[in-house]
Amino acid sequence: MNKDWEDRVTAAWATFDDCPEERAADFRAVIDALVAELPEGSPLGPFEQACAWDSTGHSDKAAPLYRQALARGLSEVSGYRGRRAKIQLSSSLRNIGQAAEGVKLLTPELDGPSDELDDAVRACLALCLSSLGRDREGLSLVLGALAPHLPRYQRSMANYARALVADEPQG
Repeated sequence: MNKDWEDRVTAAWATFDDCPEERAADFRAVIDALVAELPEGSPLGPFEQACAWDSTGHSDKAAPLYRQALARGLSEVSGYRGRRAKIQLSSSLRNIGQAAEGVKLLTPELDGPSDELDDAVRACLALCLSSLGRDREGLSLVLGALAPHLPRYQRSMANYARALVADEPQG
């Protein structure tokens, strides 16, 4: 889409944190109006609508829209938005009791091209794993994501993260 549309979407989202819960429908209407400007079949429309439903507490309504955006080729149009859609869909799936599907969707992202969303992938995947009773795997992912950000103990934390899934103590 064009820069003007992108700027208006960004501006709409910039107002979201100031939007009280009772005005959630108004916020979604703003997003819907922007989506109405898109060409028929654009993957950006269902993605933005999914984000709006998700952000206003409706994972059940967001999940099918994320799926639709991905099916329409969102990852080809915008790899970054495609990755966001996978992260957010996995979170929504977890919220509606389908954490196993979230794990299946996000696990390949661990081996995908690295970007600023890597830690979000790991955090969301960890939550899905925890919902499935796989807490050690989830904690391993979170510690592994945290380790590079620590001012010290990076090596120890990375070793502990690996040990959690290898089931052997390391230090």
